[in-house]
Amino acid sequence: MNWLPLYAVALALVLAFYVVRRQRQQRAHAAELQQALEAGLIEPPSLHPVVDPLTCIGSGSCVKACPEGALGMVGGKATLVNAAACIGHGACHAACPFEAIRLVFGTERRGIDIPDVSPQFESNVPGLFIAGELGGMGLIRKAAEQGRQAVDAIRRRGGSGFELDVVIVGCGPAGLSAGLACIEHGLRYKLLEQEDSLGGAVFHYPRQKIAMTAPVKLAVVGQVRFGEVQKEALLEFWNGVVDKTGLRIEFRECLQDIVADGEGFVVHTQQHAYRTRCVLLAMGRRGTPRKLDVPGEDSPKVCYRLIDAAQYGGQRVLVVGGGDSALEAALALAAEPGTTVTLSYRSEAFSRVKARNRDALQLAQRDGRIEVLLSSQVEAIAADRVTLRLAEGRRELPNDAVIVCAGGLLPTPLLQKVGIRFETKFGTA
Repeated sequence: MNWLPLYAVALALVLAFYVVRRQRQQRAHAAELQQALEAGLIEPPSLHPVVDPLTCIGSGSCVKACPEGALGMVGGKATLVNAAACIGHGACHAACPFEAIRLVFGTERRGIDIPDVSPQFESNVPGLFIAGELGGMGLIRKAAEQGRQAVDAIRRRGGSGFELDVVIVGCGPAGLSAGLACIEHGLRYKLLEQEDSLGGAVFHYPRQKIAMTAPVKLAVVGQVRFGEVQKEALLEFWNGVVDKTGLRIEFRECLQDIVADGEGFVVHTQQHAYRTRCVLLAMGRRGTPRKLDVPGEDSPKVCYRLIDAAQYGGQRVLVVGGGDSALEAALALAAEPGTTVTLSYRSEAFSRVKARNRDALQLAQRDGRIEVLLSSQVEAIAADRVTLRLAEGRRELPNDAVIVCAGGLLPTPLLQKVGIRFETKFGTA
C-alpha cells in the first residue's frame, strides 16, 4: 500500500492548522497594537527592543520569550505591540536567533535622559558613581554586575579622613550587589533605601512575573545560576542573601541632597547626614513616589503601591490616580470579598489607559464593585475617613486605607544640581 498520499494529507492538515493559528494570533496582536495606538500607549518607559524588519525572519522566538506580552507578530514580523508593558529585561534580544533586535533608550518622539558615565561607572563628577537602572541598565544581571564593578573602582580610588568609603543609594539588584562587594572588600558603607523593602523595581513587578533570565555573579555569594525565575522567588533569594551575609540596609531613608565636601560628599536624607568619600547611585528610574501633600498623608494607612490585594479584604479603600496602575489596583481590590473600593481621579476622564482596563473598570462600576469619582481631589486623610473635594462640594468617605498611584518624581533635577551631565537618547543604545 502506498502511504505517501496519507502522509501528504496529514502534513497538509498540520500545515493548515499552523497557518490558521498563526493568522489568528497575528490578527489578535494587530488588534492589540491598534488599541495601544488609540490609547496613546506607544512610548516604552525605558530600555526596549527595536526590531529590524529586514533581518527578522518571523520565527516568533522573541514573542515567546517576552513574559509581559509586549511583543507580538504583525505582518509576519515581530513588533512592539504593547510598549507600556515592556520592562527592558532583554529576554527578547537574547532569544532572537538572527540578531534582529536592538535594545535602545527613548524613541524619535520622546527622549530619555541617561547620565554620562565612564567604563568604571563614574560620572563626570569625580567620586560619584552610577549603576543599574538610573544609568540606563534595566537588566538585572547587568545591573548587579555594574554595582559590583563600581565598588571595585571605588576601592581602587583610595582616600582617607571620611566617615564612610561609600554611600549606596538604592536597594535594587545594583545596590544589593554593591553592598555585598563592600563586605567582600571591607569597605565602610551605608546602603540606603527610600522604601521599606528591598528589590527596587523588581519589588513592584506584578505577581509571578519572570524577573531574571541569566546567571549573575555576586560578591561573597559567588555565581548564582538562575535561569527564568519568578519575582517572588528572586525576592526570597535576595532576602536570604541579606540574612546570611549580614548586609546592612537603612530602610525608609530617602535621598534629599548630595553636597560636595572637599574631596568627598555629604549625603542628606530626612534622618541623617553622611560624610563619605564616594557615592554610588543605584536607584531606579521610578523616582520618589509623587505625594498628595495633604494633611494626614503620613498616616501608616497610606501607601504608594498595591502589592497584595488580599490584605485589604473587607476594608474600605480609596485608590488615587488615573493611570493603568491605579485602575489595575482598584480592579484587584474590587475582586476581594467584602472590600469597598473608591477610585478618585482629578481629571474628567481616563484618557491614557489601556482599553481593557477601561472596559473592566466600566463593568465593575456598572456592577457596583467600584465607585468612580472623576474631577475629585483628596483634601485630608483622617484615621477612619478621607475628605474629597468634588465639583459639587466636599464629601467625606469612611476609609481604612489609601493607595496613591500618582507616578513618581525622577531624581534628574537633584543630579543636575550636583553637576551630573545627561545625554538625551532618542532611540539609541
